Amino acid sequence: MLLPNQRVEIVQYCRQMQADELTVGTSGNLSVRYGDHIAITPSGVPYENLTAASICVVDLDGRPVEEGLAPSSELPMHTRVYAETDAVAVVHTHPLYATALSTLVDELPAIHYMVALLGGPVRVAPYATYGSPELAEGSVRALAGRYGVILQNHGATTYGDTLEKAYTRSIYLEWLCRLYHQAQLLGQPRLLPPEEIERVARMLGGYGQNPLGHGTNSDPVFPLPRSEPAGHH
Repeated sequence: MLLPNQRVEIVQYCRQMQADELTVGTSGNLSVRYGDHIAITPSGVPYENLTAASICVVDLDGRPVEEGLAPSSELPMHTRVYAETDAVAVVHTHPLYATALSTLVDELPAIHYMVALLGGPVRVAPYATYGSPELAEGSVRALAGRYGVILQNHGATTYGDTLEKAYTRSIYLEWLCRLYHQAQLLGQPRLLPPEEIERVARMLGGYGQNPLGHGTNSDPVFPLPRSEPAGHH
């Protein structure tokens, strides 16, 4: 079985994603890249029924390399993110607050300095049918210079150089969306200026005990993302 460790890790985070209410039913999907292969959740399988053997393995173009279940319908978005960024893991969720905001705003603003973990204010990608090339393209464009994107009338996607980091960014993104929602109920929230977000991003990049609970000053856990997708250089 290819990528056994990655498969086990994906199953673990799928269960956690359900517990953290980042998804509902069988929606949402996770993937991890290792070399020229990608391990990704299958389509339409309840998370409680997932096993390591359930996880699909495809090549970088999305072609299956082992017999098994059909991969997630969002495979095109995952492969595109890997092609255009330095991602090692991608987490796609359907969280309540991020999805609700996606129907109302074009960007999650700098409501809190922790938006720096995502590279800055998070853009909302235009709506496109799930699983479509258009959704994949729009997601990557909105990810430029960011570690996360909100998908209009759909959900959210984050990435990182480990599945733990990608998942943690999904947690923070949903928390920030909820914070913005709560603040808007009370009035017009004060926002932080870009220079403060840049300052915090530099501080987090060299912080010894970071929000993930590991890392050293010589090994930044949250490096600044590329200013544009890799394929557009």
